[in-house]
Amino acid sequence: MVPPDETTRLTAWVHGTVQGVGFRWWTRSRALELGLVGSARNLPDGRVEVVAEGMRVHCERLLDLLRSAGTPGRVTTVVERWSPARGDRVGFVEC
Repeated sequence: MVPPDETTRLTAWVHGTVQGVGFRWWTRSRALELGLVGSARNLPDGRVEVVAEGMRVHCERLLDLLRSAGTPGRVTTVVERWSPARGDRVGFVEC
């Protein structure tokens, strides 16, 4: 089991109606509230890729929020990948 205070990297691919609806801005706001660094960017196929680094518990909370009914647009699926934090991010940006 991964300790909740361990620093980690979450990469999440969000499927659905998530472009052109304020989804990246919303994600950035939630990530900053959780003290995470990273990015949210539109992909050519209509998905949004979210990369977040910080405490595992905060990344898990962001993932829960991405899957919730409270997002802008309509999320149908979120695919996640966990990996060691790289420490190469500052702030949280929309790309």
